[in-house]
Amino acid sequence: MAERPVYLDHAASSPLRPEALAAMSAYDASAIAGANPNSLHTLGRRAARELDGARRALVDCLGGHFRPSDVTFTSGGTESNNLAVIGLAEGARGRDSRRRRVVVSAIEHDSVLDLVGPLHERGFEVDLVRPDRSGAVRPEALEALLDETCALVSVMYANNETGVIQPVSALARAAHAAGALFHTDAVQALGHVPLDLGEVDAVSVAAHKLGGPVGVGALACRGRAPLRPLSFGGGQEQGRRAGTQDVRGALAFAAAAQACSVDLGATRALVSARARRLVGRLCAEGSGIVRTTDAADRLPGIVSVMAPGLDSETMILALDQAGFEVSAGSACSSGSLDASHVLLAMGIPREEALGSLRISFDERVDERDLDRFADTLIAIVAERGRDRARRPRD
Repeated sequence: MAERPVYLDHAASSPLRPEALAAMSAYDASAIAGANPNSLHTLGRRAARELDGARRALVDCLGGHFRPSDVTFTSGGTESNNLAVIGLAEGARGRDSRRRRVVVSAIEHDSVLDLVGPLHERGFEVDLVRPDRSGAVRPEALEALLDETCALVSVMYANNETGVIQPVSALARAAHAAGALFHTDAVQALGHVPLDLGEVDAVSVAAHKLGGPVGVGALACRGRAPLRPLSFGGGQEQGRRAGTQDVRGALAFAAAAQACSVDLGATRALVSARARRLVGRLCAEGSGIVRTTDAADRLPGIVSVMAPGLDSETMILALDQAGFEVSAGSACSSGSLDASHVLLAMGIPREEALGSLRISFDERVDERDLDRFADTLIAIVAERGRDRARRPRD
């Protein structure tokens, strides 16, 4: 095993950044620690000001396309997606009873795809728009599903397994042309690429994908959008999300997002170069490893590959024993032994998709560790290939 584990699963959850830790420590040492930001007394008002400051900082990191009052703090990306998809669909139908259909992409995170059942229970029809072989959802594919009955379209900003960045602005324009609202899950993208959100109605984000704490997220939703709340009792967050806010977590989220925004272009270029080098080594001729996508527009720190004929579980366990931590795809689906729904939606055969791996990292991962990882995975694939060749055939 390596001297220390090399964590290459940042897309599942990224290690805490020192700026986020410092923000939490400062809060803990302050007079407002534990104060309710909804209280009228001095400490409550101070806590509310700090919370509003976190909103302003987050809006800046979102590209300035929203107002601080548009930001609702949540417990994470899953809650933000649930609130956006169900809340906006219900709101759109409330304004126009014809709006009873929701369109989501077939490559969404489970926190969106698993809403199909609840939406059906609420009387909505749900259609899936599929990506092309590269993993991108094309506007023309979406347009074919849109009409005057569509309430909401939800397509993620960048895929959490392949890293493919979607043409969000064009997709949002297509939705708006049909009179539908548009939401994007940017949980995986925030802090890694500049966000172009000028056309979208709502965006979900989360802290722990960019080095903030687990358990904090946000939904930015334009004031004109008819968002219906899913929780009740207290009227916090302008009535959109009941419950006392986590000021400490919001401050840490804002600090991590701001840290990622500094020199974002240079960081993106650095991480992209390391990813290209890693892919070049892994997918060299004869390695038995291939890319899942050739899309040019991808998140810098997600590498998605397959070893056809092998299974991801075997490779993950072998890599873990060697001191490298990776995943097969979304960590939320890691208990499943089936192939990734994302790769299947892209048209990759199931027997090939079963051998997929997702390697994810940011600028804090050393290039030498990536080289050692590449050597290790190539050796594992070669060894498993030899074992398979030696097995007697029926």
